[in-house]
Amino acid sequence: MFARSKTYRPSLWLRLFLADNWTLTLIRSQPQDVKLGSGKLASIDITAISVTRALLWHAVEIRTRDSVTNLTGLSGNAARQLRDDLHSFVNLHLAALIDKGKGQLMAVDQAITAIVEGKRQYLAQSDISRAIAEVPGSASLALSHPLFHAALMPAALRTHLPTSFRMLTDAEERQRYNEAFVEHEMREFSSFFDQLEGLSLSDEQREACIRLEDSNLLVACAGSGKSATMVSKVSYVLEKGLHAPSEILVLAFNKNAADQLKDRIARQLGVEAEELECRITTFHALGLGIIKEAEGRPPQLANWVDNAHGEARFIDGIIDALMKSNEEFRTLWLDMLLLYPKADIPPSQFDSAEEYRRHMADNSGKRPESILSQSGIYVKSLQELKIANWLWQHSVEFKYERRTKVQDEDGGIRHVDPDFYYPATDTIHEHFAIDADGTSPFRDYVKHAKLKRAGYARIGADFFETTSAQSADGSLLDQLRSELEKREIELTPKSPEEIMKTIPSVVMTRYRKIIGVCIKHIRASSLTLEMLQEKAKTLHDKHRATRFAKVIWLITQAYSQKLEQDERIDFDSMIGDATKLVEAGRYRSPYSLILVDEFQDISDSRAKLIKALKHQRAFTKMFAVGDDWQSIYRFTGSDITIFTEFEANFGASWQGRLQRTYRCNQTLAEAAARFIQKNPAQMSKQVTSSRPAVRRSIRAIPVKVEWGKPRMGDACFKVFERLDRFLSGIQSQWRESDEHRLKVLVLWRYNMLDPFHAGSPMYDCIEVSGLSFHRSKGLEADYTILMDVSEGDYGVPSRIEDDELLNLVIPRPEEFEYAEERRLFYVALTRASRGTFLLYNSSKPSRFISELCAVAGDDVRFETVDGVRLMQCPACVTGRLIERQTEGGISIIGCSSHPRCSYVRRPSGV
Repeated sequence: MFARSKTYRPSLWLRLFLADNWTLTLIRSQPQDVKLGSGKLASIDITAISVTRALLWHAVEIRTRDSVTNLTGLSGNAARQLRDDLHSFVNLHLAALIDKGKGQLMAVDQAITAIVEGKRQYLAQSDISRAIAEVPGSASLALSHPLFHAALMPAALRTHLPTSFRMLTDAEERQRYNEAFVEHEMREFSSFFDQLEGLSLSDEQREACIRLEDSNLLVACAGSGKSATMVSKVSYVLEKGLHAPSEILVLAFNKNAADQLKDRIARQLGVEAEELECRITTFHALGLGIIKEAEGRPPQLANWVDNAHGEARFIDGIIDALMKSNEEFRTLWLDMLLLYPKADIPPSQFDSAEEYRRHMADNSGKRPESILSQSGIYVKSLQELKIANWLWQHSVEFKYERRTKVQDEDGGIRHVDPDFYYPATDTIHEHFAIDADGTSPFRDYVKHAKLKRAGYARIGADFFETTSAQSADGSLLDQLRSELEKREIELTPKSPEEIMKTIPSVVMTRYRKIIGVCIKHIRASSLTLEMLQEKAKTLHDKHRATRFAKVIWLITQAYSQKLEQDERIDFDSMIGDATKLVEAGRYRSPYSLILVDEFQDISDSRAKLIKALKHQRAFTKMFAVGDDWQSIYRFTGSDITIFTEFEANFGASWQGRLQRTYRCNQTLAEAAARFIQKNPAQMSKQVTSSRPAVRRSIRAIPVKVEWGKPRMGDACFKVFERLDRFLSGIQSQWRESDEHRLKVLVLWRYNMLDPFHAGSPMYDCIEVSGLSFHRSKGLEADYTILMDVSEGDYGVPSRIEDDELLNLVIPRPEEFEYAEERRLFYVALTRASRGTFLLYNSSKPSRFISELCAVAGDDVRFETVDGVRLMQCPACVTGRLIERQTEGGISIIGCSSHPRCSYVRRPSGV
């Protein structure tokens, strides 16, 4: 630590982005106070010090019971240094208090000994601190302080600490006590755990009920009894008398989940739900209640917050208004929709050429690698799309890849297909994929470009070129305009109204999703335009990101202004306002135990509310349950790193596992677990099932493309009929009564795939229903049918959900490609107990199917919709051999990956 004093302030460069250039000074000879600007903060009042990461910097968060101070604008190293120095500084003051009250140490020793020898409960650090705090005097005040650290005490003072104090200072000592206590409690409460909710809890569940550190995280897997453990935890705590019912808060993410938990807890306790003294509610209802209690009236919520599509319509209205009133916004927004529909990422950033083609392609082309432009022409790259759409926007007539004769050096004639041809002036325009250093990511590309230039010169063609280098430096369209104006080609811009009518729905959907997420983060984190523009420089497509930074800033400003004008707030603002009231001490928390269900869906604003409640009332504990493999709500603001980096957010903790599933059979459970853990950032689990393995539980069925689209609905109904026939033949193995039917759940990524528009069919042996991947979370069925597990913008994984623009506002973006889409597919996979059917476009199978094959082997069976096994293509290995007809009507056996794979043979016997 420093010798006399030390002053801390934001880094020089980051001060440019800060509204408050704070200073903090620590004076070694005056450890009772921290000098903060022109004011002071009493060291004894500081209850927590942590490092947080913002968009451009790190910050140190200093908490007291009634305030939170954020010291922003620091590098990671500087923030950690300030945290450690401040922690040591507070302990200087605590050491002085202990030295002053040495005579109280005997009473402290007795208090610790009493709680340890009683062996009545699991002992968290706060339990020991609370026992110490009951002893009057300065020494107990210091020893029970949440930041007390024995190793930071002077050596001479440490010798005076009582022997029993090792329970607080020696983690291994307390761990030995708690391990013995858990074993004892497992035996003592064996009959209690045998009959909770009419079930016998597993050993993992029992341990989770008993353990109660200051912060606890139970990491579960799908179908492992998370809710049952929550109910049992509350029952155990009340049975032991560890917390009064009115001191227990149980938080869920939606009203249905909260109501179900309330009913189950009430049933277990033998009371009516209305009689429960525990508070079981949602984050939103809690926030509403806090504001109402602190301010004497409830907040006025925007009238659209309870409508599923209300926010989207509200934002659409803001965009429409900006289009009419703000010329800068209108220009930028049209550019985003027309010229920057997705990020132009260099091929070198992808693991393979196949990954690059997948990124570029959309769902509209007959060829997987083609992209549909506004003029109805299919082009081959995003840069060509930008050019083609700009030409369309300015009403320039052009031909794409019009075959042209050129002369070789030896006088021979050959044909080339120049990218663009302008008939008005007989001009050829090539857009070369050549970078600023004169190289290309494609083999022999530069050589062929030289041959093209020479060929055009020999025939005297009017020719100009543009390059990828110009796209990268932002001069591409300026160069194009200059070349066309030089040739006096007329440029007639289309009206905004005409352009908006033709924007593909997939582009609008992509940007609506991104805008919704960005607004939440910008408002919650108080981001500025300068911060967004600085972050834009770090993305692959900087020009797109810079434009979007201004677009989203204007939208967010208008969004906030509209709420202020209407004197309304949205849900996120309500959570934020409630948190501020707790932090300011205007609301006093009655809760000493906070339980959080589905913790994988936690957002930064909700986490801050939990922290505020936990830090305001001394010795408050939290117990969170969730499955990071099922974190699928990024678009609502959830941040998976709050879960996976639990201790960084909530301090030292116990972390347990629920690794036994009661839903999927062992084959499905293993395949799904291996699939999701391909992402190394997901927490590891060894999943086992209570159900035995069922061979070939995963059936992959290619669906033929007819009239440009695969007929998923027809294939789905054929699987219904096939399942019903199969189950009818084995009724004795499963049917319990005449009314008994097995459940079949149809799942889709987007609602456009819903096959039940005309109603759900009725069958003798199966009961069918359907819903989206997201809405299926928490449900289960005997069989599932997953619709359109194919590549594409609206495919699985969905390309419209995974856009680098989200990194403008997310401080710690996930590095693994399609991480959230992978988790969403895992959710869909794990709804079934007996088996699942994956229907996919025969020419565009999802990469996830290939990955399942790699981890599950023969347990993924490829077959026709009628159940006939399909063989692997011997040429490409990834495709399957299917029967199809040529344009001449001849039947052939070909690869399902056609046209990418050209393998064909005649059918057997022909």
